[in-house]
Amino acid sequence: MAEDSSTAIDFAVVTYLEEGCWRASSLATTAARDLDTLVRTLRQMQGDIGCIGSVSVDDDFFILVRVVGDEVRYLLSDVTAATDWPLAREVLDELALPVPIEDDEEQAQPAGDLTIVADLGMAAMEMGALCDDLDLYPDEMLSKIAERLGYGPAFQRAVEASVG
Repeated sequence: MAEDSSTAIDFAVVTYLEEGCWRASSLATTAARDLDTLVRTLRQMQGDIGCIGSVSVDDDFFILVRVVGDEVRYLLSDVTAATDWPLAREVLDELALPVPIEDDEEQAQPAGDLTIVADLGMAAMEMGALCDDLDLYPDEMLSKIAERLGYGPAFQRAVEASVG
């Protein structure tokens, strides 16, 4: 089993639209130590269209969490991460999906809502293709999502603030 997720968080960022302008802030890694804490933190930062939490874990996988009002949607970039990482397992639990039997690259696929940001301009098919690109690290995938949705510069500043 991998180490505790909170010690392996590469970065956690919240992004939201406020008065027509994208804002992004780094979150303390403890905000992503478990899914409940992450969702509670994101609920405090909702902008005009809710907010998007982006978490990269150990250069292994990412989680997107979208909070809009009372609605919470999840996307886990690689279902096989749940075999090693408690945070990924929590996402599968929320989605009522089983944990894969083993960490098998052939089973690597996203889990959750591929339409999580479709209303903002990134279709499910495009999100699925991005998650399936095994040559990209999770931070690169999240950067591509941010660029595609139009908040790339704000996201990059928040990541840089998070990692120092």
